[in-house]
Amino acid sequence: MSLRRRLVACLLIALPACQGAPPEQSVKPGINADFLDPQLDVAKYEQRFEVESREVFAHRAQIAGLVPLGEGTAVADVGAGTGLFTWMFAGKVGDRGRVYAVDIAERFVEHIGAGAGQRGLGNVIAVRCTERSAELPEASVDVVFVCDTYHHFEYPQSTLASLHRALRPGGQLVIVDFVREPGVSRPWILDHVRAGMDQVQAEVEAAGFRLAAREPTPFLKENYCLRFVKA
Repeated sequence: MSLRRRLVACLLIALPACQGAPPEQSVKPGINADFLDPQLDVAKYEQRFEVESREVFAHRAQIAGLVPLGEGTAVADVGAGTGLFTWMFAGKVGDRGRVYAVDIAERFVEHIGAGAGQRGLGNVIAVRCTERSAELPEASVDVVFVCDTYHHFEYPQSTLASLHRALRPGGQLVIVDFVREPGVSRPWILDHVRAGMDQVQAEVEAAGFRLAAREPTPFLKENYCLRFVKA
C-alpha cells in the first residue's frame, strides 16, 4: 500500500472518533429496506437463497474452502442470512472456535439463534448488526467472511472500520461479491450492485486492509473473491 493510501486509511479509521466529524452519508439509500422489515418471511428467503440456481449456493463448498478456518478459529459470517455458511463454518471451527452469525435482519438473527439451539451448536453466536457497525467486540475474530453482502453496506466506511476493530492482528477479511461490468453483467446486477471489484478493493484498502490475493475462482461466473489482511 502506498504512503498516501496508508495515510487515508488511518484517517478513515480515526474518523468515527473525531468530535464534530460529519456522519458518513448513505451510498445507496434503501438498499436494506426489505431486511429491516420486522415481518420478514425467513422461509421465502430460504427458497430464494438456498437454491441451485444461485451461484454461491451451488458452489458453497468451494467458496467455504477459500475461508482459512481450523479448529479453534473465531470467524464472523457477516450477512449470514439464513445461515448457509454459518452451519458449514461451525463444523470447521469445532467446540473451541466461534462463529458470529451477523445480520441486519432481526428475523434472520432469531432464525439462526433458534437453529443453533436445535443443532446443539454452542459455538454459534447470532449478532444483530446495525447499518453502520457489525456490532462485534474489539479483537474478537480471526476471520471475517462477507458473501454477496458487501454491496449491502450502506455506510461502507463505518462498517469496514467496525470490521477492522473486530479483527485480531493479522486477521483476514474474505469478500465474495458480484462482478459488476457494463456489457458483461446482467441488468439486475448493474442496477442492484453499486461497485465493481476494483472499487471494492480501493474502499477496503482505504479502511486499513492490505490485499493479499484475488482468489482464482473458475467455478464462479458472476462472483469474485478478494482476500485482505488487517494492515
